[in-house]
Amino acid sequence: MLRLLRFALALFRRRADPAERQGPQQQGLPQGEPQLKTVQGVVTSFCGDYGVIDESIYFSCDVVTGNEPLKVGQRVTAVVEEDKTLYGLRAIKVDIVPYDAGPLDAGTKLLVGCVTSISEDTVYISDDIYFSLDIISEDFVPYEGDWLDVQYSSEPGISNIKAISAKPTRWACAEEVCITSIRGRNGVIDNNIFFTLDSVKLPHGYQPQLFDTVSVVMVESTHFCYVWRAVSIIPAQKSTSPGSQDDGGLGWPERKCHSQSI
Repeated sequence: MLRLLRFALALFRRRADPAERQGPQQQGLPQGEPQLKTVQGVVTSFCGDYGVIDESIYFSCDVVTGNEPLKVGQRVTAVVEEDKTLYGLRAIKVDIVPYDAGPLDAGTKLLVGCVTSISEDTVYISDDIYFSLDIISEDFVPYEGDWLDVQYSSEPGISNIKAISAKPTRWACAEEVCITSIRGRNGVIDNNIFFTLDSVKLPHGYQPQLFDTVSVVMVESTHFCYVWRAVSIIPAQKSTSPGSQDDGGLGWPERKCHSQSI
């Protein structure tokens, strides 16, 4: 719900900014040539005039086609674009999938939760909900505060759920951003991306420094006033393929980093 409220506030600010108004037919579209893609998913959150698809794609009611009201659990097809303000995806068109298209993963349910602690090889969402690190997707290592999508199954009469898989609720990339604060083993990038040396991938021999220009891969995570945590930091270097991200040490074109007060 907090993520949905943050989206609604950010979208309201964008629409209220006269510099971004482009007329009734282009309202909400970014300048330039946006990169669009079509995806199919399920409405996982809905509140007022805003909703979320698959806990990662935000939309407003004015982009939904047809007259049928949307509800949580409904399957949809969406045309989405990257929203740089939110470091996420935003739907610019949402079509409802007919009810006879068949269910999605009928045997499992989805739980969205925040990691409260990690003990050895066990991840805790709460005192009663926990699972092994072995079910985490790919090589992602969660950290306290991370938001995860957990697929699980349950049986009648059994209180404990059986987690099947887990992955970050949202992830994003940011190229050529500046490290704006470092305090001990923790730091902040671009004034809104938290990182800690206790849980971040770095190229061999690299140590983040204040005002370094870097590229990051981040996941949605709650730390103080920050909602993103960097899981990979790569210093800006000369590169001929800035569009591909690699944890092994791929660099990015150099860009002057503007100092900001801390």
